[in-house]
Amino acid sequence: MPTNESPELQRWNGRFSSSEYVFGTAPNAFLASQAHRFTPGQRALAVADGEGRNGVALARQGLDVLSVDFSPVGLAKARTLAADAGVTLHTKCVDLATWSWDEPPFDVVVGIFIQFAGPAFRETIFEKMKHALKPGGLILLTGYRPEQLAYKTGGPSQLENLYTAHMLRDAFSDMTILHLAEHDDGINEGAGHSGMSALIDLVARK
Repeated sequence: MPTNESPELQRWNGRFSSSEYVFGTAPNAFLASQAHRFTPGQRALAVADGEGRNGVALARQGLDVLSVDFSPVGLAKARTLAADAGVTLHTKCVDLATWSWDEPPFDVVVGIFIQFAGPAFRETIFEKMKHALKPGGLILLTGYRPEQLAYKTGGPSQLENLYTAHMLRDAFSDMTILHLAEHDDGINEGAGHSGMSALIDLVARK
């Protein structure tokens, strides 16, 4: 768990302090479209899961989900969302920069719009996500492409934090890429992600 309130932690705690869910309560559309890849009873890790919409969606499909985030305010809302849905969601407040990732291996690791990380930190997170998987396990990742900077409908303002197909192919070249797609679509995920967006989706198997 973070040991002090850095400006970034203060920012996210402030964003999540509203009674509204910043990114809505429904799962990300890409994650929802991949439901056929999951089996009840599988263990799943939702990385930087915020207020829990994606972790709860996985739990509703019968997965055993650990939702991690560095905002205790966000995770409290995630637990409320899970209780309202009648599912169990395990949560852990961690700083991904220092977390040991010392958990039993997962069948599924999900990263939905985790683009707070610059290139060096991102490389570390991706490697830890791979290490957290069982053989045959899946990574599901979605994010914004550089073209998102023109849309201004969500996501980071730093170009280096955005994903390209070439970058993801290189980052996951040691896995089997089952799906990699670039597309522009309108999304409506709370006030945080709303409008036409430049997106990219990945599914890769260890």
